[in-house]
Amino acid sequence: MELEKFYYDNKIVRKFVIATLFWGIIGMSVGLLLAFMFLFPNLTDGISWLSFGRLRPLHTNAVIFAFVGNAIFAGVYYSSQRLLKARMWKDWLSNFNFWGWQLIIVGAAITLPLGYTTTKEYAELEWPFDIAIALVWVAFGANLIGTILKRRQRHLYVAIWFYIATFVTVAVLHIFNSMELPISALKSYSAYAGVQDALVQWWYGHNAVAFFLTTPFLGLMYYFVPKAANRPVYSYRLSIIHFWSLIFIYIWAGPHHLLYTALPGWAQSLGVAFSVMLIAPSWGGMINGLLTLRGAWDKVRTDPVLKFMVVAITGYGMATFEGPMLSLKNVNAIAHFTDWIIAHVHVGALAWNGFLTFGMVYWLVPKLFKTKLWSNKLANVHFWIGTLGIIMYALPMYVAGFVQAFMWKQFNPDGTLVYGNFLETVSEIIPMYWMRAIGGTLYIIGACIGVYNAYKTARSGSKVTDELAEAAPLTRVTKKRTVKEGWHTWLERRPVRLTIYATVAILIGGMVQIIPSLIVDDYVPVISSVKPYTPLELEGRDIYIREGCVSCHSQMVRPFRSEVERYGEYSKAGEYVYDHPFLWGSKRTGPDLHRVGQKYSDNWHLNHFYDPQSTSSGSIMPSYKWLINNKLDKSQTRDKMEAMVTLGVPYTMEEIERSQQWMDEQGTQIEKNLYSDPDFAKTYEADKKYAQENGEDFVEMRNREVVALIAYLQRLGTDIKVQPQDDNENEINLNE
Repeated sequence: MELEKFYYDNKIVRKFVIATLFWGIIGMSVGLLLAFMFLFPNLTDGISWLSFGRLRPLHTNAVIFAFVGNAIFAGVYYSSQRLLKARMWKDWLSNFNFWGWQLIIVGAAITLPLGYTTTKEYAELEWPFDIAIALVWVAFGANLIGTILKRRQRHLYVAIWFYIATFVTVAVLHIFNSMELPISALKSYSAYAGVQDALVQWWYGHNAVAFFLTTPFLGLMYYFVPKAANRPVYSYRLSIIHFWSLIFIYIWAGPHHLLYTALPGWAQSLGVAFSVMLIAPSWGGMINGLLTLRGAWDKVRTDPVLKFMVVAITGYGMATFEGPMLSLKNVNAIAHFTDWIIAHVHVGALAWNGFLTFGMVYWLVPKLFKTKLWSNKLANVHFWIGTLGIIMYALPMYVAGFVQAFMWKQFNPDGTLVYGNFLETVSEIIPMYWMRAIGGTLYIIGACIGVYNAYKTARSGSKVTDELAEAAPLTRVTKKRTVKEGWHTWLERRPVRLTIYATVAILIGGMVQIIPSLIVDDYVPVISSVKPYTPLELEGRDIYIREGCVSCHSQMVRPFRSEVERYGEYSKAGEYVYDHPFLWGSKRTGPDLHRVGQKYSDNWHLNHFYDPQSTSSGSIMPSYKWLINNKLDKSQTRDKMEAMVTLGVPYTMEEIERSQQWMDEQGTQIEKNLYSDPDFAKTYEADKKYAQENGEDFVEMRNREVVALIAYLQRLGTDIKVQPQDDNENEINLNE
């Protein structure tokens, strides 16, 4: 049979490799800045767009979607063409994928520091970006599927299975989690509320880790590890079991992020059960990857590419063992909300995603430029510095997590908390934060070495823009299974059917978990005393979201003796029915705020925002001085309330009509409360007099952002009152 000649498109691969390295350094550098903010909280004092709460989502988005995302596209575009023996279906779709993705990243880098965020973990970008992401992702999927359909290789290799599952599942997750109601060009509210929103978000959040940070990288592992080792995959049968069990089980595990919360118990238990089962397919993949290197261990000792890949696969194994363990309720009760979770996440991110990316880049760049790696010695230096950085990052965070958890839970013999002041637990782990910053610095130094080595390698070679290849055309064969053909072998030559089966596998778990929350009327018990936020409180909540306060503070008191003693009555599902989006949080750098309402005076909150250390000695919270000076924008309040009505919040037409007056009344009361502080009254009157004498506009305190935020904080947890009884027990007054 005559062979057909064609050309692989290396241009698109080269573009994505360059973008991977560029955004990787930026994303990691923002993360390092955040690490130093724990040590120097006022490092960016007074600069709102450089505050911790605004930069934190920028870091996660830059590392996940810019660094890792571009690495995925680079690896998929390179390997797919060679596995399918075909150029990508449409060059223009490849370029649309590249430039569209970069524009989204640039948009995120601009809007997130400016405070435009949905505050939903790994899905912080506002609605126009959600639409853009969907369009670019569909272009990527169409290009991949089009290439599969015009392939010259009959059977689909395991890497292609994982790419297909990645495309389908990420599309489903993104669309369902991004259901929101736009208010303006860069403001929206989640279509879901409270418990329902939390369930959908962590169904997305956990599976974004699964199907964006794991399945595509497993596909890359199945391609690049055998290539680098020059050996076949250890077990074809194990790869089949690995693929189908992983994509089916993973989708069920999201609720393990919400253990001991207000989520219904059956959903929590379901998440735990499937999370524990997840260890089997995860370790099956790790074993398949490591045993592919059997007989090649001498090469591992000398080849930096294989060194990176071995540590990456080992990191994957560690993270996927720890994940199911953290899903056990007794372990989760200790780890959740602590720095243990930060350590766990970064073992996966730095080792699995980071090192597999660097190993892939070290293998790819010489191929793309027809040359050898410029310096194996420098690559080895990168490997050892990076490995040391991972260790120095992760181990102190594990220690910090254990210290936090046990200090939070310790009681005196008389039943009082040993460490009643939350700041005592913060002060104790500062040395660990120093170690983390040092570890992060080492990792970035290694990454910079890698970028330099890749650059010098490219300069020493010549670009291979269109790489000549040849293969026999795909001949037509019967669609039926032959006598000796295995079921899965037959399925591998039926890409449409394989895609359908994979889609069904990932939809089952999501449907079982989420549909009940959408259609069951009493899924969340009603608490009649819980009322919608006032217009001023609603504006304050949006400021809370804008400033990223949820990054450091939870709003979920779990039913533990230690938490009830520290914060107050444990949280109820019915308290969150008007929360679009939910704000339960994932990490406690500061104390939980769900019962903070009326705990402190308005003056305390004002001083706390101006200078946190003045009210809480030793606090590592940065100041938010701009909140005290900024005028509150009330121009969209009516639109926001009308949107809330659309989402089911029972504002009346009368309440909406008098929203401005209502805000002025509540703001005036807070302003009066602030006057009770002589220092405030003196400074405020002096500023007012100065503005009048100099003909400057003066914003009354009741019209400033800080007043709205104070109104919101003072509301938290006050819908359910806890009243002492004669027998010294507490009774929840639900006013039903």
